[in-house]
Amino acid sequence: MPNSLPPVDRVAVVVGGGELGRATAVKLASQGMTVVAVDRSTSGLELLPKGIVRELADATDPVAVAPMIEHIVQNVGVPDVLVNTLGAFEIADAMTTTPDQFRLMIDVNLAPALWLSQAVAPYMQTKGSGAIVHIASRPGLEPTAGLAAYAVSKAGLVHLTRVLDLELRPLGIRVNAVAPQLIATARNQALLPKEALLHAVAPEAIAEVVAFLASDAAAPVSGAILPAYGA
Repeated sequence: MPNSLPPVDRVAVVVGGGELGRATAVKLASQGMTVVAVDRSTSGLELLPKGIVRELADATDPVAVAPMIEHIVQNVGVPDVLVNTLGAFEIADAMTTTPDQFRLMIDVNLAPALWLSQAVAPYMQTKGSGAIVHIASRPGLEPTAGLAAYAVSKAGLVHLTRVLDLELRPLGIRVNAVAPQLIATARNQALLPKEALLHAVAPEAIAEVVAFLASDAAAPVSGAILPAYGA
């Protein structure tokens, strides 16, 4: 690991090329940060505006994460901010959840948060500061019938965020999470009835909360799970 790097703008790595990831990347870039957007598909990255660095990588693959972060460090700079927007959703109750469904929820909603934090924290430590933000969910805080595997994976993410806070805060690295109830993405709007979307929150609104947690204004906030349930 390099001991020193040339000075650059504040660097933010946003993982996940969905609507929330894109909204977050655009928001952080508008605040003057150098933003690297990461996704395993070019389709999501192609929708980003000019000026945002694109990195094609699969953050659900534990073998791929550390080399991806190292590549960003070498070519862009040491991340000041990591935002993990990865997420998958399955509707199934506890009695009908299959092994494949359970593994998918853990492999997408929980495990990458650990691999990404492990990979980025040593570089942030060289600066003595950093902010990590994960996207949790209300079912991870409040048990929800019919979403067994999803709720368990998000509950694990909530607890992991708090454990990471305890371990990384002494190094100057803040770890927080945002917990939406439902995000008004195009996919959700197509799949869910209108009444279910009454309190859905726009991706841009969640991005505002993420940007706050990544900012110096949130310096005293660490280990928090911020609800973003909508009106």
